Amino acid sequence: MIKDITIGQYFPGNSIVHRLDSRIKLLLTVMFIVMLFMANTFLGLLVGVLFIGFAYMMSKIPLKMILKSVKPIAPLIILTAILNLFFITTGDVLVDWWIFKITTGGVKTAVFMVVRIIALIVGTSLLTYTTSPIELTDAIERVLSPLKKIKLPVHEVAMMMTIALRFIPTLIEETDKITMAQKARGADMESGSILKRAKALVPVLIPLFVSAFRRAEELAMAMECRCYHGGDGRTRLKQLHMTMKDLNAVIVTAIPIVLIVIIDKVNIF
Repeated sequence: MIKDITIGQYFPGNSIVHRLDSRIKLLLTVMFIVMLFMANTFLGLLVGVLFIGFAYMMSKIPLKMILKSVKPIAPLIILTAILNLFFITTGDVLVDWWIFKITTGGVKTAVFMVVRIIALIVGTSLLTYTTSPIELTDAIERVLSPLKKIKLPVHEVAMMMTIALRFIPTLIEETDKITMAQKARGADMESGSILKRAKALVPVLIPLFVSAFRRAEELAMAMECRCYHGGDGRTRLKQLHMTMKDLNAVIVTAIPIVLIVIIDKVNIF
């Protein structure tokens, strides 16, 4: 399951979504999150799901990547569904056995929350799928640029955020390699009690931390060798320019938000 985590990965392409201004993609991601949390009905949530499906179709990201982004959070989804299923007691009783009671309200809430979480993860993953680390750094720096007035090192913050996001897939791959190496040496990480399995992770965590610090040191040395001094006097190979297609993307994203507001006002389903 570790190798299936796709957070922070970038998939090169030339789709309409790939060509959007990275600042606009940040804005669209925030708008999508707002869209999901504004939806209080199944019909409103369906509008959000259809929107993200349309966005993936336009980005030409393979369907298997959507499934990979959901697979690692399966335990969280299951836990959320169980908690809502048994702790929401509104509506008609469907099952009443011992201390467990399942009602229609619990079932509806569980399904609603599961769909919302999946849509949230899938939708936000599209940002890193279609935006390169350099473009994402520039976008974050531009968005946070007003904070320079209070002496906040905006460029450094943006760089740290992007590097951290970029190294997630690398560390995940490293974790998988170390785990396989320890298993080849006879380590048992899948049987026994929870405490025993936690102790079995120590031979994985220690090499992982050593590898992470080594990579950080190599990256810092490479940046120093290239005379990196933060954002002062820094030029960019690719300048960010907003075009009409970026404005159209904002309008297209605003339409489902308006629809969700209307649906919630009239209390449809």
